Amino acid sequence: MIKKRSSIAFIISVILVVACIQSCKNEKSAEVPFKVNTKLFNQNKKDDLGLKVPDGIETFTVFSPSDSTDHFSNGVVMTVFKNTFYCQWQSSLKDEDSEDTWVAYSRSEDGTHWSKPKVLSKTLENGYCTSGGWWKHGDTLVAYINEWPNNVTPEGGFAFYKTSIDGINWSEKQPVLMIDGTPLDGVFEQDPHALPDGRIVGAAHFQPGLIVSPIYTDDPLGISGWKRAEFFNNSIKKDISREIEPSWFLQEDNNLVMVFRDQNSTYFNMASVSGDRGETWTKPVNTNMPDSRSKQSAGNFKNGTAFIINNPVNNKTRMPLVLTLSENGKLFNTSYIIRKGGKDIQPLRYEGTYKRLGYHYPKSFIWNNNLYISYATNKEDVEYTKVQLTSLTLN
Repeated sequence: MIKKRSSIAFIISVILVVACIQSCKNEKSAEVPFKVNTKLFNQNKKDDLGLKVPDGIETFTVFSPSDSTDHFSNGVVMTVFKNTFYCQWQSSLKDEDSEDTWVAYSRSEDGTHWSKPKVLSKTLENGYCTSGGWWKHGDTLVAYINEWPNNVTPEGGFAFYKTSIDGINWSEKQPVLMIDGTPLDGVFEQDPHALPDGRIVGAAHFQPGLIVSPIYTDDPLGISGWKRAEFFNNSIKKDISREIEPSWFLQEDNNLVMVFRDQNSTYFNMASVSGDRGETWTKPVNTNMPDSRSKQSAGNFKNGTAFIINNPVNNKTRMPLVLTLSENGKLFNTSYIIRKGGKDIQPLRYEGTYKRLGYHYPKSFIWNNNLYISYATNKEDVEYTKVQLTSLTLN
């Protein structure tokens, strides 16, 4: 009887070990995808981290609040379509994600003089809308819009889009579709990029709640055919995944690296890797890139140089704003200051929920050999900084 029980226990142990091995295999536990030379950032110099400003840098204001306008802005995203600049953001009278939040956009022929904010998507009768970013293909500009209905529990949203051929007249709002034709039941992240072969890779925060996952599509318009990648979250707390709000870049070996905000307040970015064009990803791990627990923007220059734009500090202060570069996407060893803190940031003029000093939620794109970095200063001024790529030199 004892031998029989021992045999059963042995068999159970083997089954558990095999299951564990299979689970670990499925989750594709990863080594740290990239490293940063943290000596780049002198945390004792809080205003600029001891970094150099690129030559010829310029900062422009798209929208600045007044007593007669909305006072809250965030989620600023820019693009260029048919040689015209476009900028979208979420706007509300006073508070973040309030019932009156709508999606605004502005146009500019020269990047200096901007139109008054126009309505891209008005607020919902029972909920609100936020900015989802841009895509463009051929003669079509696509604007993504996230809707947050009040009756969704736990809190979550849906992804929609509008299209335009002139940037003025827009189609009716339609749901972004998955590969099976069903709506994308999640909030679309603002940073989709295309692989060299044309596949679009991005991310969404799926219901129930806000559970992040990479997504990809081979639809060149980016409005349908989306697939949820094979991806494993570290943890979910209060219906929100630990890793959220990602962007991504390519390494020299063509691996994709997705960079996440870490809600566990380690104040370091997390990262995950895909070696099969975004279809499967390793489980995210912490990197040594300092981060203020905010959105960041990542990508590549045409020569392959990888970049990350964030606030590389070990606290919630979203300043300064910094651009960090890597020749191969594996070691980041060059940094430049984009916007300083201290006396260089304008004062906060209007109070509101979650409003504070800083350069919030940067996003970026490259056009005509310049890097354009957009952000919301103090969550009220819609601004961007133009950096000439020729002014950047790798260490």
